[in-house]
This record gives sequence, C-alpha cells and structure tokens, in this order.
Amino acid sequence: MSLDFPPTRAAGLHRLSNFAPRAGRDYASGRNTDNGPDGHAHVSLLSPYLRHRLIAEHEVVRSVLAKHSPAAAEKFVQEVLWRTYWKGWLEMRPAVWDHFVEERDSARASFPNARAITAAETGMTGIDGFDDWARELIHTGYLHNHARMWFASIWIFTLRLPWTLGADFFLRHLIDADAASNTLSWRWVAGLQTIGKTYLATPDNIARFTGGRFAPKGLATEAVAVAGPEIASPKPLPIAEGYDADAPALLLLTPEDFSPETLFGQSDHFNAALVTSARDLCLGDRSAQFVAEAAKDAASRVQSRNRCAVDVIDVLDAQTLLAGAKAAKVKQIVTPYVPVGPIATALRDAEPVLAAAGIRLCQVRRSWDEQFWPHAKKGFFPFKEQIANVLNAEGLRYK
Repeated sequence: MSLDFPPTRAAGLHRLSNFAPRAGRDYASGRNTDNGPDGHAHVSLLSPYLRHRLIAEHEVVRSVLAKHSPAAAEKFVQEVLWRTYWKGWLEMRPAVWDHFVEERDSARASFPNARAITAAETGMTGIDGFDDWARELIHTGYLHNHARMWFASIWIFTLRLPWTLGADFFLRHLIDADAASNTLSWRWVAGLQTIGKTYLATPDNIARFTGGRFAPKGLATEAVAVAGPEIASPKPLPIAEGYDADAPALLLLTPEDFSPETLFGQSDHFNAALVTSARDLCLGDRSAQFVAEAAKDAASRVQSRNRCAVDVIDVLDAQTLLAGAKAAKVKQIVTPYVPVGPIATALRDAEPVLAAAGIRLCQVRRSWDEQFWPHAKKGFFPFKEQIANVLNAEGLRYK
C-alpha cells in the first residue's frame, strides 16, 4: 500500500496541477470505481489538502475550470461542493455534532460486544472487501469514497454495530476526516440524515465497482433505518466577527485552515503567529502525523510571508492562547473561521477566559463559506441549484 500524501501546500498544488486535466470526463466516468490503494487513477486524491485547507476550494475549482467546460467538470465541481454543503448544514445544526459525541461516548462505554468492534476495526470479520478496507484505512489513512459507503453500510446493517463507533473509527484514521463530512455521511447511510432513506451495500454493486476484486457473501439484504432524534430546524449562521486590521494581532492557525495566504493580506499586522496541530483533538496516528507536518509547513510559509515570529504548538487551550497573546503584546487573536467540531469546541471553551483577560478572539470566514453555507438549509439538490450563481459571484465562470 503505497499511497502518499506529502503534508505541504506545495504538494497539494502540485497534485492539483497534475489532476486538473483529468477532472472532466475521465473523472466522471471512472470516479465510482475502487481499484485499490495503488489504483486511484480516476480520483483527485486532493481531499486531505482540502480538508485542512492547505489548498482552498476556489483554487481547485478555478484550476479545473481552466481546463474544462463547466459541463465537463460538473461532476468534480459538485464533489468539491458536497464537502462545503456538509459543513454549512452542520454549522446551522451544531446540536447534531454534540449528539453524535454523546452517543459515541455512550456506545464506547456500554456496547457489550467489544470483540466485534475490534474484529471490524482490524479487518478480522471474514467479510471479503470489508476487511481489506479496514486494513487499507489503517495503513494509508485513506479510502475511496465508494468504499467508505460500502464499509459504513456493512458496519451498520450486516455487522449491526453502532454507527457512531464506525464514524469514530473513520474520524480517528482518515487523514481527510472532518466533523461534517464524516458524521453526516455515516448518518446518511444509516437513514438518519434523509429520514428513512438508507444505503445498502450489495455484492453485485461491490463486484461491479471493484473490477471483480471483491464479491462478499452474507451481506444484509435489507437496511432498516436507525432510529434517532428529530433533526432541528437550521439556526442562523454564527456571526464571524471582523478584526481591526490596523491593530497588532496574534495569528492563530488550526488544522481547519492552513493556507492563510489565500485569506489574509501580506500587510496584515501580525505581531506573531501560533500554528497548532491540536494533536489531542480527535486524531488518529496517521492523521496526527499529517497535521503535525502540515502545521510546520504553514508556520514556515507564515514566517516567510509575514516576517513575524511563529511558534508551532501541539495543544489548543485558553492558557496557551493567553500566553501567546501576552508574548506578542496584543489584544486580539485572529484565526480563519473554525466550523463545528472538536477544534471549535476547544475555542468556544477558551473564549470566555480570553475575554476576561481583555483579548478578543476574531474568526474570519472565507467568502466561499459565507456565500455557500446559507444555502445548506435543506437537502443537497436545492443547494446544487445555487452552485452556478455563487461560483459566478466568486469570479469563477460556471454556466
């Protein structure tokens, strides 16, 4: 298993450059086929870079549209926008994440068959394909999107394991896992996201889209939706406070956004910067290693571009932020907006402590999110109807 994801912005841009010519009909015709860890020729393998925003969505879409017509690139552009949709949807329903965390922790403490969980996570169930994907995930930190759906379906409906523990398994091992895409995709398979609509993995479908590599026997033949609480109506998006660009600030970068050069100006008055890997927040070994190196790469770029002192830290808490602000002699900490998830929770806990010390925490939301997220109130199809309008407003020619 030789998948490689060099954790730098330069590597992400290089991969984008190589993939962009294939983002049209080649991607559309081959994107659903999982040829194994050494055969992902028809997908971009950009998700770790987008997830941690080593490269930004508008850069990806611009690069692809420079090579293809909007019609030819439609499938790939929509795939990029699915991640944006999930984030916007969860941002307006943060209680869904809180409930997932509570249910996951409860299942972890009380599920009676720990041996079955271990067998599933280590690829020892005896199910063709499923075991291979479990081992591939652990060894590479990546799975083809179609394999993720099959795996989740088998976990929930064939093995009858708690969906929250499966989502947690992905969250701990996928380099590109985030609170929104991961949690809501598992909810969709389980029938919780689109109420009553489940996804059932079948041997024929798996055999067809793995080129006959796998044809598992004994899979569930029906998928009864998992019961869960009613989905609350969407809340207004949280206000992203502006910051005083003329006053000195401490720049904070988190694993949610490692490309400040696509958000802030070179002349922004940053006295210093903190770049955190947030290593203790819901990361497995492979993802933690990727993020730690990506943090160093981001720190190097900030130091070179903004000419300020930069510290790379492993933790993210109020005391660390207070110490950083004091050392930088600033009264404001500026960070790219952090969407719902463990890092947002950590910042939410730190904010009152910072405020008590007279320090403002200012989260700056990207135009991409500001324009797209409000359209994620319902399902993806109403959201999809707005893609062309928003992309055109963002200066990207699309239909």
